[in-house]
Parts: sequence; C-alpha cells; structure tokens
Amino acid sequence: MSAPATPSSSSSSSSSSPSSASPASRPAVTEREARQVAEDARQRDWRRPSFAKELFLGRFRLDLIHPHPLPDDEASRRGEAFLAQLRDFCETRIDGAAIERDARIPDDVITGLKELGAFGMKIDTRYGGLGLTQVYYNKALALVGSANPAIGALLSAHQSIGVPQPLKMFGTQEQKDAFLPRCARTDISAFLLTEPDVGSDPARLATTAVPDGDDYVLDGVKLWTTNGVVADLLVVMARVPRSEGHKGGITAFVVESAAEGVTVEHRNAFMGLRGLENGVTRLHRVRVPAAHRIGPEGAGLKIALTTLNTGRLSLPAMCVGAGKWCLKIAREWSAAREQWGKPVALHEAVGAKISFIAATTFALEAVLDLSSQMADEDRNDIRIEAALAKLYGSEMAWLMADELVQIRGGRGFETAASLAARGERAVPAEQLLRDLRINRIFEGSTEIMHLLIAREAVDAHLSVAGDLIDPEKSLSDKARAGARAGAFYAGWLPKLIAGPGQLPTSYGDFKHEVDLSPHLRYVERTARRLARSTFYAMSRWQGRMETRQGFLGRIVDIGAELFAMSAACVRAELLRSRGEHGREAYQLADAFCRQARLRVEELFGRLWSNTDGLDRTVVKGVLSGTYAWLEHGIVDPSGDGPWIADATPGASTRTNVHRPIR
Repeated sequence: MSAPATPSSSSSSSSSSPSSASPASRPAVTEREARQVAEDARQRDWRRPSFAKELFLGRFRLDLIHPHPLPDDEASRRGEAFLAQLRDFCETRIDGAAIERDARIPDDVITGLKELGAFGMKIDTRYGGLGLTQVYYNKALALVGSANPAIGALLSAHQSIGVPQPLKMFGTQEQKDAFLPRCARTDISAFLLTEPDVGSDPARLATTAVPDGDDYVLDGVKLWTTNGVVADLLVVMARVPRSEGHKGGITAFVVESAAEGVTVEHRNAFMGLRGLENGVTRLHRVRVPAAHRIGPEGAGLKIALTTLNTGRLSLPAMCVGAGKWCLKIAREWSAAREQWGKPVALHEAVGAKISFIAATTFALEAVLDLSSQMADEDRNDIRIEAALAKLYGSEMAWLMADELVQIRGGRGFETAASLAARGERAVPAEQLLRDLRINRIFEGSTEIMHLLIAREAVDAHLSVAGDLIDPEKSLSDKARAGARAGAFYAGWLPKLIAGPGQLPTSYGDFKHEVDLSPHLRYVERTARRLARSTFYAMSRWQGRMETRQGFLGRIVDIGAELFAMSAACVRAELLRSRGEHGREAYQLADAFCRQARLRVEELFGRLWSNTDGLDRTVVKGVLSGTYAWLEHGIVDPSGDGPWIADATPGASTRTNVHRPIR
C-alpha cells in the first residue's frame, strides 16, 4: 500500500517559456505514477525510535515515553510568563461573541496579538520571535482558541504550516534572515496547496512555476487559503515543468501577496470558524525570484509532509481546549439544572456523558503534551504520534461537543445570542460544534489520516516484503524479497506470542490506590494482537491490502486508542509523582482506559465481521443509478452552477479583496 497519491514530475509540461505556463488541461497521471510520487515525498528513513511505530509492530516500548519527558526550567518559566500575558489579553481584548456576529476578527485584536508576540511564538529569538517550545506553543493555542477558535486557526496557520515552519526546517540562512523577522512581529503568512479540483490527492496540481532567467513565473488558482485574505507572505506549491537544467516537480515558493498578479478573488464563508480569513487566490504571471524557492525543485510535497509532522499538533491543541471548556460547562450546568428532584448530572444517562468528557479530555491532553514534549526533545521520530494526535483529537473533540449539546438539551441547540436576549447565560455550545467540525477535514481528513498512518504503520513489512506484492518486480527481485521477508518474520512472529502483558506483576510501578497496571498489560497484549491481525491481513490480501480502507481505518483506530491509553497512564503517574492531583489523575486515567478498552474490542470485532463487501456493492448501485428511485419525493434547494468552479489560469476579472492588517 502507499500514501495518498500525487503526480510524477515527468507528466508535467516540458515547455520552459513563461508564455506557456497555463496548461490546457490538468496533467494526465496514472494511479501508479501518482502513488510513486507519494512514496517519493514520504520521509522514508527511521533514524530515531518511534513509540507508535513500535506499537503497531506489536512491541510496547514503554521506556520511550516513561518516565514522562519534561521541559527544562527556563523553557517553563518563559512559557508560563507568556501564557499569563496571553490570558490577560484573551480576557480583556477578545470578544468572541462579536467575532461570531461580525464574522471577522477585529484589526485591533490582530494588531494586539502581533505586539504581544503571538505571531512569533515558534520563531527563534534571534529573529525577534519568542522561541517557545512546542509544549507551550500548544498551551497558548488551546488558551486563545478557547476565546475564539478562529483566532487559534489564524495563529496556527501562520506558524505551523505558513512561512515560519518550512523556512525553519528547509530555508536558507538568507531566507530566514529576510522573512522570519517579518513573520515574528508584522507579517501574516498563509499556505497555498489546495486547488478547486485538487484536495488530499494533488495528482492534478495545475498551478505552474515556469523558470524564466533568475525568476519563476507562477500561474494558477488556489482554494481555501487559510489566512490568505489578510496574508502578507504566502507559501505556494506549484509544478515546475521538467526542462534542461530543471528537475521539475511540485515545488515550494515564498510569494509576496502584494506582488503583481496576486488577487484574492473571494473570501469564503463556512458553517463554523466565522472569523476565518480564508479565500480563493489567483496567481497570474506572478514573478518570483529563484532565491525565494524553498528547497530544491520537486521537494515541495516532502517539505509539506515533513512540516506537518509537528505542525499537526496545533490542531489537537485546540481540541484539548475545547474539551476543557466542554467539561466546565457540563459541570456547571449539570449541577444547576434539576430534573425529577435531583441535578441532571446524577442521572446515569447524563452522568455517563460527563464521565466521557472528563476522561477523554484528560487523555487528549496526555497525548498532546507527550507528543509535544517528544517533539521538543527531538530524540524520537513522532510522525505517527503527531498524526494519531490529530486524528484522535479531532474525532474525540467532536464527540465531546456533541455530548455537551445533548446535555444542554434545547439550550445546546439555541445560539448564545438568543440565550442572552431572553436573559440566560450566553453559552455558545452550538457554535463549538460548528467550529470543531472542520477539524475532521483540516490538515488531512480522517479518511486520509487513516491511510497515511496505515502506510507508516506497515512500513517495516513493505521494506522487507514489498517487492513480493509488486506486480512489476522481476522474479529475481521477488526471490530476494522472499529471503528478506523470511529472515524478518522468523525473528518477529515468535515475539508476538507472549510478552509482559501476560504477567500479573508487570508494570507494578503504576499500582497505587488506583491500579493502572492492568491497563498497561492490556496495551502490551493488544499491541501484539494488533500486529498479528495486520500480518494476517497482509498475507490474505497482499497487493490488494491498500484497497481495504475500512480494515486499515480500524487498525489505525485501535492503535490510536492504545497510544492514548499509554499516554494517559504515563501522565497520571507523572502527576502522582509530582504531587499534582495524582489520585484524581489516576481515577481519570482508569476511567478513560476502561472506556477505551470497550471501543478497542468493538473495533477488533469489526475487523473481520463487517459490511465492507456489501457496502461496495451498494455504492456501485448508487453510482449507476440503480437506487435513484429512492430519491423521489423531495425538492433540491441547491443552486445552479458546476460542482467544481472553473480554475483556468489567466488574469483575474474580480475585485481584489485582499485586506492586509497594518
């Protein structure tokens, strides 16, 4: 199996003339070519250990996460000092209700955040930034996101995927000197990859960057450019045609939004995140100096994926903040609201929801802090951990918000403005549900995250046995792969039979007033069970494994639950050892692990007992019109127009709605 596909550079136009930058049609790319380029964009080597990678291989390496890593004292001091300033700003300067009402973050709020240094949280102090650790950057996003999620998205898009992070990892010293001071204090950045017909699979990426002397000439249309409406600097992904002296391929550029030919044609509006400055940006013959290219030609997707290895942690940070707010409102409301003679919290149907919110919030924060601290220490490879944090955080936060709306009943469905107008507390529960919904799509949809994580999880298998299932490999290649696979599995499979999880005394240092050791033994046993299931599926389906997306999604979801259980137990022990609510932390970890184990067992049952085959049959029937009769009896309120907007390159015919913040 392979990651979500992208095109091969050889399929691009070979013209080197700027006048031919606009393609007549999107590049024709076969499925195999697209998958190969996706493989080329992956970070293939594993130079550092990975707890999650080992977990999927059936090896529970608790030593990689326990004792829980911690930030140094100086990093904590600086981080806490900034959080105090940011909290004061959130409480005194941010009016979340006004942002929701006006669908815009006021300019003075953005300017105040710039002055506070919030746009430079992750930028090194030598460039004028605050130089915060990933741990404190995420705490700051959780805090400001609780005031208004659109502000969290503004700061996250700027620093996690905008100009600062790619330059930090791949930029030249000249680029860092030129752009990072601007990003730290004055300029807002955005990331431009998606196009009207290009989403998670950029195989048909049509924006071109044609070499012309010391410049590149960019042409194309980009959709859903978060921060694009107000950005000063853009990271643009464009296809460089292969030509003499140019390797070509999808390439990353820093582009000035004020450059001639850059037009923000539309500010998009969404069901949530109403303050989000997200738009459609057209680039028409935009000249970009070659010195503004990030990395070599063809490295754009690798840069994007590598940037997201830690950049994805910003999203679960805001999910943690949402969980904390859900818990606060659930606690206060459920104690005040009485039904049948007692607070609704004491009715089991409601109490189960509150327990779920409390336990899951604890686990999400454990996953986030553990992954973030490992990112700061830079001794572990966290590409799978960060992806799991994003996947798990976005799914569980949505469930928690949905449960909060249910707990609030009709008041949960009513807007905060309406509640206030009739004299009740303006609790924006329905807004939170709307705001959180995008997280299951942002920065890789849940479905794409399943595939991405699954590809990394089976990497060890493909590295030794991949040629066996590749139809284009020769018999000699298959023979060599068979020998490698035989040696690997001869040593690996016997280790999946027994382990510490079967010994009742294992993980005894997690046994106190509340005993968490059974949960860790369960994780160890279940990791081996998960690895055996994966091996059996690969043996059964071989090259067709990548088409079994339902199976792969369940495998990943099991791994996510095991990772969260591990993180929750380790965090509980950390808090106990430091005398910080240890007993309560153990209770929350115990509750979460018991809930998670029920979900894991259900997922295992659905690995082999499901409706995947029948679903495929029904889908074919739906697409062929077999069930079109089922749609009778309604009217369609949708407007006219194409399903996908025309994105033919050319000069803009619309008013530029770009609105820089000064």
